[in-house]
Amino acid sequence: MGIALIAPATVAFAQGHLDSEPTHQAGQGVTPAFEGWFHNPDGSFSIMVGFFNRNQRQVIDVPIGPDNKIEPGGPDQGQPTHFPAGRGWGPFTITVPKDFVGKELTWTITANGKTNTIPLDLKAEWEISPFIDALDNTPPWLSFQSLDEKGTMIQGPRPLVITRTVKAGVPLPLNVFVADDVVVSPGRPDPKDPITLTWSELRGPDGAEAVKFSDARPKVEPTTFKNMPKGTKFAGKGSTTATFTDPGEYTLYLAVNDASGTGGGGGFQCCWTNGHVKVTVTK
Repeated sequence: MGIALIAPATVAFAQGHLDSEPTHQAGQGVTPAFEGWFHNPDGSFSIMVGFFNRNQRQVIDVPIGPDNKIEPGGPDQGQPTHFPAGRGWGPFTITVPKDFVGKELTWTITANGKTNTIPLDLKAEWEISPFIDALDNTPPWLSFQSLDEKGTMIQGPRPLVITRTVKAGVPLPLNVFVADDVVVSPGRPDPKDPITLTWSELRGPDGAEAVKFSDARPKVEPTTFKNMPKGTKFAGKGSTTATFTDPGEYTLYLAVNDASGTGGGGGFQCCWTNGHVKVTVTK
């Protein structure tokens, strides 16, 4: 389990799943966060999950295994192994079948000698609406290809996943194309930046040095595309690079937020879109 230090982070709470234990500079644990669940078109369900690293200056790595497990069916169900300081809002989802009603998963994380476990279920009080909110706001659209091409585009927390291969030490280009309806609260002006992009490491090999981004929050440059999704008012492109020191298998996480902000404005569970880039790094 690796440890690193970063600048202090602002921390928010979600949905009453996280207890009131105060944060510290370092030495605290990581708490799983159950964001809620939603229906999928095929009749299955998605459980949206996040985390809260209670340390303000300590980044924690916990490999899949006894100290980072989702059961039953695990220990690996796509959860993070790399936990930046503070709150991680719904970076991954777990798909469960139609007959999962009445059943339960548990996610357990042990870090700094502290163990936290949270249940993940389909109880009615935790149903969420991540694709539209009370203002008829919807999540941004995301594609890893130009919107003028016929690439895959998505909205919402079920991530758009692509794969890449790169050599250690060689910067990997990361280009994303996004669009949004720019719905804001009544009386508020349109935001200066309708869409914000945030890159981070989600998973990496045990003991590996952290991924380095040339810009973890690249600006979205406005662009006009021929194939603008219906109802969108803004589109653009954002670019950065990621460099890996150590070989192995990684997953990079991209959070695409609209004007509602991180966590849908602090816990409303809408409206943002997730992207995952699975990277094989060779020597």
